[in-house]
Amino acid sequence: MTLTRFDALLFDLDGTLIDSMPLHTRAWHAWFAAQGVALAGDAQPFAASAGRLSEDILADYFPHATLTERAAMAEAKEARYRTLAETDLQPVAGALALLDACAAEGFKLAICTAAPLANIAVADARFGLRQRVQAVVSPADGLRGKPHPDIFLHAAQQLGVAPARCLVFEDAPLGIEAAQRAGMTAVAVTTSLAAAGFAAYPNLLATVPDLAAFDRHLLHTPQERTTP
Repeated sequence: MTLTRFDALLFDLDGTLIDSMPLHTRAWHAWFAAQGVALAGDAQPFAASAGRLSEDILADYFPHATLTERAAMAEAKEARYRTLAETDLQPVAGALALLDACAAEGFKLAICTAAPLANIAVADARFGLRQRVQAVVSPADGLRGKPHPDIFLHAAQQLGVAPARCLVFEDAPLGIEAAQRAGMTAVAVTTSLAAAGFAAYPNLLATVPDLAAFDRHLLHTPQERTTP
């Protein structure tokens, strides 16, 4: 019998399973431009905030806005993103193949994301993500966003797996921190941030440029290894 180090794999969505961060950048720039605010440069201005709720990001820019006002701002930005995603969104390299291969090996799978439900629906319509996993968990379930561990812990509970037996895939330091606080090992995916941005986290199993580069042998104990 093959022995595994993990029973469940928990995947962030934006920047981990789907190559959405460039589209979010375009949407943020367009939204801020509509407010008369020009963001400097073309680089991702929200890399350090990846994994946070849009409302929380907006609080940094509009600290005096009410929660209702920030929610309306966030929805306007996300609507711009969805318009782009409906035609331009692509999966991260290797993402769909990894989901399917790990499902075939018997791992339980979940998507753990701060994305709004409408954004998740766009990704699902393009790539059939919900049929590939057993659970999709987000703040819409009444949970706090990352770096709080709530989303990952709720996913583990939904899957019936102990946190220590879960492996998290994340492209954001806040997500790696959330995994650490949940007592979970993690893989950093450097689609949004260079590897140096994850170096401080002790719970990393690996750091990879995309999911095509992830070695599935790492899911198994050294004594029992499977073929790719």
